[in-house]
Amino acid sequence: MQMSTGSPPVFRFAPSPNGYLHLGHALSAFINFDSARKTGGRMLLRIEDIDVSRCRPEYEAAIYEDLAWLGLTWEQPVRRQSEHISDYTAALDQVDALGLVYPSFESRGEIDKLVAAREASGGWPRDPDGAPLYPGAGKSIAPAERKRRMEAGEPYALRLDMAAALEHVGPLNWREGEEGSILADPAAWGDVVLARKDAPTSYHLSVVVDDALQGVTHVARGRDLYPATSVHRVLQELLGLPAPFYRHHRLILDSDGRKLSKSNRSTAIRELRGSGATPSDIRRMTGLV
Repeated sequence: MQMSTGSPPVFRFAPSPNGYLHLGHALSAFINFDSARKTGGRMLLRIEDIDVSRCRPEYEAAIYEDLAWLGLTWEQPVRRQSEHISDYTAALDQVDALGLVYPSFESRGEIDKLVAAREASGGWPRDPDGAPLYPGAGKSIAPAERKRRMEAGEPYALRLDMAAALEHVGPLNWREGEEGSILADPAAWGDVVLARKDAPTSYHLSVVVDDALQGVTHVARGRDLYPATSVHRVLQELLGLPAPFYRHHRLILDSDGRKLSKSNRSTAIRELRGSGATPSDIRRMTGLV
């Protein structure tokens, strides 16, 4: 379902508070803020804090401080994912009701061993992020056995049966900036994880739910997330959610040609600010001036 609206466009910046913002985040925040201002649209801030093992209050506080120092403003209230778990659970239940969700019980180490054995005898496909596609036999486990193992407390991941999902929704595309219509390739991701025993939602599931509930019409984010849009389109169709217009902008790379990391203090906004940089300097460093 492609989004169409006569209302003012809605943009969002959605960082995770698992480290300090760097120049790459600044670029994305600037693009969204500038786009909202130029189009008379709305600017939202979302805190994607579902990873409780890595997200910290001090990083969240630093996000607000850094963005305000950059001169950026946003509507209140800020949506914090950790406060809306019931929304993601309801979406997962909706997909499960279609018969498209199943548990897998292999650990990451066990999956790695299975993949290594298969790669030794002729290779094994990997997703766009470089991770091996799920090769296990979770789909073949009888429902009663699945229930028994889950009730026994075994760790599990709830996966989307991608082949069945694609039969359900058919071919998909999305609108990409200046490029126009892009044909989605969800099969490249295999049976993606939607939730785990110890994590009630995944990035893929929560981001499409949040964008829909917040009325986001335009998603501007890094080029590294371009392939993941295929997964998001599948989930949007299964859940009956509108698809925003997408723009995947260039990345800012380090001296080795890699995407910036939150552990790289030399590009952290707070470090640059502490060394005397101004908001205008940050804009120039992101290549927007």
